[in-house]
Amino acid sequence: MRHDDNLTTDRQTFVSHLECSMTGERYEADQLHGLSGVGRPLLVRYDLKGVKAALTPDTLSQRPADLWRYRELLPVRRTQNIVSLGETATPIIPLEKEPGNVWVKDEGRLPTGSFKARGLVMAIAMAKELGVTTIAMPTNGNAGAAAAAYAARANIEAIIFCPADTPEINVREIAAQGARVYRVNGLIDDCGKIVGQGKETRGWFDLSTLKEPYRIEGKKTMGLELAEQFGWELPDAIFYPTGGGTGLIGMWKAFDEMEALGWIGAKRPRMVAVQAEGCAPIVRAFEAGERHATRWEDAHTVAAGIRVPQAVGDFLILDAVRASGGSAMAVSDAALVQAVDDAARKDGLLLCPEGGATLAAYRDALASGLVDAEERVVLFNCATGLKYPLADNSHYLDRHQPIDWAAL
Repeated sequence: MRHDDNLTTDRQTFVSHLECSMTGERYEADQLHGLSGVGRPLLVRYDLKGVKAALTPDTLSQRPADLWRYRELLPVRRTQNIVSLGETATPIIPLEKEPGNVWVKDEGRLPTGSFKARGLVMAIAMAKELGVTTIAMPTNGNAGAAAAAYAARANIEAIIFCPADTPEINVREIAAQGARVYRVNGLIDDCGKIVGQGKETRGWFDLSTLKEPYRIEGKKTMGLELAEQFGWELPDAIFYPTGGGTGLIGMWKAFDEMEALGWIGAKRPRMVAVQAEGCAPIVRAFEAGERHATRWEDAHTVAAGIRVPQAVGDFLILDAVRASGGSAMAVSDAALVQAVDDAARKDGLLLCPEGGATLAAYRDALASGLVDAEERVVLFNCATGLKYPLADNSHYLDRHQPIDWAAL
């Protein structure tokens, strides 16, 4: 089968409805929705009996190794509305120099260099299908870049707002892909308030994290893919860098859907939400036994992707963590920077700061007995480290001077 066949072949789709993640209230599919009536995320529901009759793991194994091979479990109805920049399956790579049985799922191999491609390709495809002409969203960098790229592909106008200290490469990347990008003197939730105002006054469609239903569906493919890569047996624990938490929520949803399809059993990984000590609202709520996380004031961390002071899907993150027997952990900037350096020097894997946070958390969990060395653990590296400032450890040789061979 050619790769293109996966994108051009019409297949039966199985979306039945949407439902409020808080109340269970039902909403019609094939209509444009934001949050539910009580201001909470909407979840896409499928006719899983129909999916089971149409799709099996054997069928999947015959398809190209990309995100769109899961079409029957995705929301796009009409093939002509699919947008794609080549969303390939990402590898799982063992960290051979770390103690234990730990693997990295390297999402930096996706288009635009981060796992944001998974969520935004689905959100933009559905925006196209539902007639949206202008999207707006806040970003700490990588989500905005993915939104800009896919919006350009779909001929949708994109307006992106980011904190003033967003890495320059992200801002330039967003602008290069045709979006209007604005720096804001504030954090990502301040950017989100501007998007909300523009939605009301300018008619923008708000593509913010979990404020539309479909980013979750793109992100859940991480769970589908991980199960497939491990032979339909899930790992013992997953360490996930958690800002808005869409991927953690999406994977948890994928696990439930796969069990209903008979692809996996009842076993679930312990989900570990990893945050930075300078912005850890989920950790604080988890430790306090709360279902909702209050806003983290004065949020700061070098891992910009997890600098999210308050997440609209906080209760979904915490529910999944607790139901899995997992945990929420905060790590210092020093520890995550050290983890990035160690993974590069020892294993040749260039993690992003958020990926480094998961390795730092894993080390703490191993030391405290939260995980055992023989357990199979997966860390999510959410973006390529090449998109972040790197230390200059080079040495200078003057070609006009004699080489000091003893110093080499």
